[in-house]
This record gives sequence, structure tokens and C-alpha cells, in this order.
Amino acid sequence: MKRAEAARSTPPQATRVKELIEQRNGQGRELVARTNARDDVLAELRRVEADIEVARKRRARDEERLTQTAIARDALALQEEIAALGRRIDDLETAELELMERRDVAEAELAEQQALMDATTAEGRRLSEEAKRAVADAERELGQLTRDREALATALPAALRAEYDRLAARGTGAALFTRTTCGGCRIALSPSDIAVLRATPKDELAYCPECGTILVRTNESGLEESAEQGGVRFE
Repeated sequence: MKRAEAARSTPPQATRVKELIEQRNGQGRELVARTNARDDVLAELRRVEADIEVARKRRARDEERLTQTAIARDALALQEEIAALGRRIDDLETAELELMERRDVAEAELAEQQALMDATTAEGRRLSEEAKRAVADAERELGQLTRDREALATALPAALRAEYDRLAARGTGAALFTRTTCGGCRIALSPSDIAVLRATPKDELAYCPECGTILVRTNESGLEESAEQGGVRFE
């Protein structure tokens, strides 16, 4: 029953689910950082594109004015400004290309982080569903064990039930004794302890000298040659 109770209160997936929650929180913070970095690049790219548009319109306007002026000094000034605008546009277009490359890198890094989060989320959801099923299975098992225990307890003498409950309150109430080993503490008994156990009548309680658990002797205990001599009788 303790195993079923442990499975119900702490399913085996619980530790990993907790790790995934912490992992996803960290991934979420990184996703925000990468989103902000991508948005900063996009904002800078939009600014550069706007500056290019302004410079191109201004150059087109100056080129049109140049075709209309007949004053040499004005024409020279317009030519110089057109040349400066051309250099400005070239610089801005170079910056635009660099920003577009940075944007592509930022988008790829953002997509990579999103994929990590999606994988973590998917694993967390899968394990959560498994944990729910494990808890439900443990509850059904615990219910059946409780019913079986109650049915068995009603058939046992009151003194034996009281003794079992006393031992179970501090640990294992009863455990199988199989081939020199106590099923409660998993310790192999010494030859002298086995001799004492072998000499204990089958209708008397036998206790593990190591942990004090009631030892349930069966045909598999290896204490008797005859199968009909095995087992503690609780009637």
C-alpha cells in the first residue's frame, strides 16, 4: 500500500515535470531577450529604409531642379548635393544590407529558441498526462488494496491485527521471509537466527531479529522440508 500511496502522491514523472517547468521558464526569458534583439534590429532597419527613401526623393528633386536651372552657381551646388546624396544613399544601402543579415540571424535564433520551448512544452504535456494516468492507476490500486486489506483484517484475530498495526505504524508490519532474507529490511539472517526461526511453531508469530517485522513463512521460505509446514496461520 505504501508503494501505491507514494505513486499517487508523487508519480515518477513529477521530478522531470518540475525540471521542465524550470527549464521552460529559463527558455522563456531567453526567448524574450531574443525577441527584443530581433525587434531592435527591425526598428533600426526601418529607420535606415526611411532615411534611404528620404535621400532618394531629395536626390530626384535636385536632379529635376538641375534640369531647370540656368544659373551656373546653382547648378554646381545642386551637382555637389546630388553627389553627396548619392554617397549617403550608398552608405545607407550598405547599412541596410548589414541590418538585413542581422535580421535574418536574429530571426533564426528566435525560431531556434521557440523550437526549444515547443519541445519542452510538448514533453511536459506528455509527462503530465502520463502522471495523471499513473495517479489514477495508483488510486485504483490503492482502493483495491484497501478493500483487500479490510477483508483480510476482518478474518484475523483482534490481537494479531493490533500487533500488525503497531508495527506498521513505525515501518513494515509484515514481510515475506524468503530463502534466509527478510522481505522488510532485505537483510539475510544468520544461521543461528534461522535456526530460531525454524524452531518457532508455525502458529506463533516470528519476528525479524534485525527490523522487528513479522516474518510471514511460506513454502518458499526454505525453513521446512514439508510444504504443509510452511506459513504463519492467522486464523
